[in-house]
Amino acid sequence: MRRADRLFQIIQILRRHRRPLTADAIAAELETSKRSIYRDIATLMAQRVPIRGEAGVGYVLEGGYDMPPLMLTADEIEAAVLGAQMVQIRGDTALARAAQDLIAKIAAAVPERLRPIVLEPASLATQRKALPEDLVDVAAIRAAIHSGCKLRIDYRDEQARATERCVWPITIGYLETVRMLVAWCELRTDFRHFRTDRIQAVEVLEERFPERPAVLRAKWRKTMRNQRPDERSDAE
Repeated sequence: MRRADRLFQIIQILRRHRRPLTADAIAAELETSKRSIYRDIATLMAQRVPIRGEAGVGYVLEGGYDMPPLMLTADEIEAAVLGAQMVQIRGDTALARAAQDLIAKIAAAVPERLRPIVLEPASLATQRKALPEDLVDVAAIRAAIHSGCKLRIDYRDEQARATERCVWPITIGYLETVRMLVAWCELRTDFRHFRTDRIQAVEVLEERFPERPAVLRAKWRKTMRNQRPDERSDAE
């Protein structure tokens, strides 16, 4: 690996981590010596890249550092295109359209020599069968998650029983065969999973739920870890 490429990769590695990262860890990922990493870090600091830390403790990249957004490697481009392909297949209508636009923008922005990776990718996302169609605008549900607003939903379960729920939406899971809304349900006073294709109607309420979605997601993950596999239900 050229030294210029290694300097760029060091910045990328530090960007991935919020906690200090040791020279040993960076050297192991880049398959080079710890001494080379020390020299490279010193070079980056001399170039006013905001890295702080010291040998033996670790290094962290301070916030606010900006780089040209499309300085991507071939593997990064392929990863982005493969991810966008998966979103095209499994995402809701708005996300699928955005993924298609993203691939087109990447193809237009990358250097000519890298364009075949976008237009003729070596990796391909496929799907066994089409996902059930949603009756509601899933983009509105995603917007409610971002804003922390409650939802009122009309829902039909697997036995076609209808209920009205007030829920606190925290995330949408894009699974292989269904899309799943994870939410705190006021009726059940617990986390519940709702298949988006079974939501008959949705209303975004002005009322916000009392905890941030990120906090609720952490609580949901903890709940899932503490449950036995036979206690977990796929959907309400």
